[in-house]
Amino acid sequence: MAVSSARVGLLLALAVFFWQSIPSAAKVFTVGDSIGWTVLNSPNYTAWTFSKTFRVGDSIVFEYNKQFHNVLEVKKADYTACNNDSALATYTTGNDSIILKTAGHHYYICGVPGHCLAGQKVDILVAKGKAVALAPSPSAPSSSAAPSISPPFSSSNPPTSSSLAHAPSVGARLMLSVTLVVGVVTTCFAVLLIGF
Repeated sequence: MAVSSARVGLLLALAVFFWQSIPSAAKVFTVGDSIGWTVLNSPNYTAWTFSKTFRVGDSIVFEYNKQFHNVLEVKKADYTACNNDSALATYTTGNDSIILKTAGHHYYICGVPGHCLAGQKVDILVAKGKAVALAPSPSAPSSSAAPSISPPFSSSNPPTSSSLAHAPSVGARLMLSVTLVVGVVTTCFAVLLIGF
């Protein structure tokens, strides 16, 4: 009976190992979704991050009117105090894409006086575990740089062509499916070798 329990334990360990080794496709997140990076309508970026899981290899995109905003990456103390004197990095294009390269907290604020204090700051917590960079989906036409005035994070807002452009491509889904099949076949082969 002890041998049978050992086999079951080994089978479960193999299944967990292969399940954990299945990579997830790298994702692109637009900070604030349809509202973007702004102080208009008092967006709640903490609530926005709450429903997201960020992984190493994912990208975050800050979309904003560069005449009125910017993005500064800062340390935690500067994030908390809304201090823009010691920025780790500064972004000013109005469409800044940042690849998340390390796990842990990444802090971003708007460096325009008063904006961070008004809530234009975001703490991106990157989970351990890598996302796989895959070929991007076809791009949708870009929207204007004018700030959105629609309410953010509303369930009544349908997905936009911009958000659909970040959906996993057919190639990404195929790669994940193939990885899953290989894991299952390998686990079955291991079961046959054990003599279940």
